[in-house]
Amino acid sequence: MEGNRTPSVSCVFVCHDGAGRVLLARRGTGARDEPGTWDCGAGALEYGESFETAVAREVREEYSADALDIETIGVRNVVRAVPDSHWVAVVFAVRVDPAEVAIGEPHKFDRLGWFDPGDLPEPRHSQLPETLALFSRPGFGR
Repeated sequence: MEGNRTPSVSCVFVCHDGAGRVLLARRGTGARDEPGTWDCGAGALEYGESFETAVAREVREEYSADALDIETIGVRNVVRAVPDSHWVAVVFAVRVDPAEVAIGEPHKFDRLGWFDPGDLPEPRHSQLPETLALFSRPGFGR
């Protein structure tokens, strides 16, 4: 990485139903990276926006659902060579009503599913394991 580039800030969210299941989306052909992999949701923090406002906006955009509870569960510093990227990921557990969930951005996702964290679909996005490790810690996302 060269030049005066700075990392972006991303709000990463693990949506859950409050009963142990997590919502994952399969990235479609229009996804920014790793199409065909399963991942949780994420979006950029916009200028002047609070984390909670960004998360609620992104959950509504991606999954057509309201964020019922938003809980901060960690922060990750993500630096990747392929694709060349660097961002700070503030990670949240977000409870949503499964009956409200639908694909809100069909250009990015082609499938949604509810899964037990111990029985996840393959292939998984490269960043998903570390994000779900934060969600799986005792006391978070339940």
